[in-house]
Order: sequence, then structure tokens, then C-alpha cells
Amino acid sequence: MNTEALIHFTKTPSLSLAYEEHGPTTGDPVILLHGFPYSPRAYDEIAPALAAKGYRVIVPYLRGYGPTRFNNHDTLRSGQQAALAQDLLDLMDGLAIQQAALCGYDWGGRAACIVAALWPERVRCLVTGDGYNLQNIPHSTEPLDPQTEHRLWYQYYFHTPRGVEGLTTNRRALCELLWTLWSPTWSKGPELYPLSAPAFDNPDFVEVVIHSYRHRFMYAPGDPALEWIEEALTRQPPISVPTISLCGADDGVGPAPELDEDIAHFTERYERRVLVGVGHNIPEEAPEATVRALLDLLEG
Repeated sequence: MNTEALIHFTKTPSLSLAYEEHGPTTGDPVILLHGFPYSPRAYDEIAPALAAKGYRVIVPYLRGYGPTRFNNHDTLRSGQQAALAQDLLDLMDGLAIQQAALCGYDWGGRAACIVAALWPERVRCLVTGDGYNLQNIPHSTEPLDPQTEHRLWYQYYFHTPRGVEGLTTNRRALCELLWTLWSPTWSKGPELYPLSAPAFDNPDFVEVVIHSYRHRFMYAPGDPALEWIEEALTRQPPISVPTISLCGADDGVGPAPELDEDIAHFTERYERRVLVGVGHNIPEEAPEATVRALLDLLEG
């Protein structure tokens, strides 16, 4: 844990949502969102740099991570994309933030992209890891090329009871393996992984992760209260806020293709930057490039 950032909480309809805060409370807000299996530690070099520029920087723990807890025992431990987006909106409402710059990758990038697509008035600008992160769930069962299917082995593992038990029993070792596979050229991964791993000890981590990877393939029902968001996402709405997409050239989940396959989803200022030597954990592997992208949008 970054001892320089105190843990704060805001109560949302679903969560006691934990977050770290940097910079002056009067600064323009920037929200930094981690993915799976990562934590706010991904932004340890980024948040202070933005705070030094006068920004109010919020770094939440997603549902199922760190000190974030569900308010009610009976609440579905949903990891679906709509839940992540609703949590982001609830965080902003709880902190009385009308509009913020958003930066996220993996699960966090999905939440940021959804809010930017459906509530663009709440988003000043967007830095997204790997472009347009909205899941196209109605088409999720269509097979991909064999190499891509091979890289998604962990998702299919989580569809099985064996995978649930494997994540429960070996969560730290399994997540460390994913770090290694997804960032194969990142030398600092083994040194930094122990700083994020405690966030996976959350009692809801396994349920949220398993639900996330089952729901996206239509193997688990979603939260009925969020169905209207999922319905809106089936139309793959465009993103109309200024956006920079950061893509890791060495991403073990999906290396950046030569052609930008997502450009048609963005209708405002948009730029794609491919980061050589960077894998899936974009902000932690490339903090300077991430800060530069945010400042280019905020101050450009």
C-alpha cells in the first residue's frame, strides 16, 4: 500500500467504496481506474505527478478489491461491465464530482469507456487502455482466431468449477502468473506484484471475478437493476469525448494490431499511441506516457 495516500470511503447504493486521494480538493478531478488483477498501486507514479500539477486525483479500489465492501450480504457480487460503470458514477456522485477526466485500463478502462459513451457530460476527457473497451456480449460466443483463443485460457478456466476452486486456492499465484504472461517484457513486475497482491484478499474477489468472466459470455445472469445499461451497450454506442488510447505493443492479452480497429467508435478528438516494450499493465509499466496523455488532453 502507498503509505502516502490515506484510504477514504464513500457509501454508494451498493458499496462502501474505498479510494485514495491526492492533491488539493479544489483541483480539477482526475479519476484513475485499475483493472484485473491489479490495484491502485498501478498509479503510484502517476497520481503524485498529477497532484503536483494541482489536480484532485481519485484512485478507487474496484468492487471485490482491497477495502471496498458490499453494503448488503444478499447483493449479487456482480462483476459485469454495467456494474463497474455504475460504481464509477456512484463514486462521482458521492464525492459531488460533476465532471472528471478518466483514465483506466482493463476493467477500469471498461468502466471509463462506458461512462464516456453513455454519460459524456460527466467526462472531461478519457485516456483508455486498448481503445474501445465496451464488451459486445451478444457476439461473445463467436470464436476468435486460435492464437487469441489461446490467450483467453484463463477466462474459460473461470467458467468451470475447477477454475473457481483454482482462483480461490491459488489466487496470488494465479494472478502473478497472469502478470507475467500479460507483461512479458516488463522487468519490474516481480518486484511490484507483492504491492498489489494484498488487494486480492478481499472476501468478494473470487465471486466478482468469476461473475465478470461468466457474464460476458452469457453464462451467468446479470443484475436486473443494471439490465438497461447492458441493453444500451448492445448498440455499441460511440464515445464523443476527447480521447487518447494507449496500447501496449507487447500486451500478452492482445498485442496492439497494426491497424486501429476501434477508431470508428470515437467521434471527437481521438489519438492512438502504441507503446513499444509495454504490456497489459499500461499505467504501471508506462507511467510517463500515461501522465503525458492525460496532460495533453487536460492542458493541450
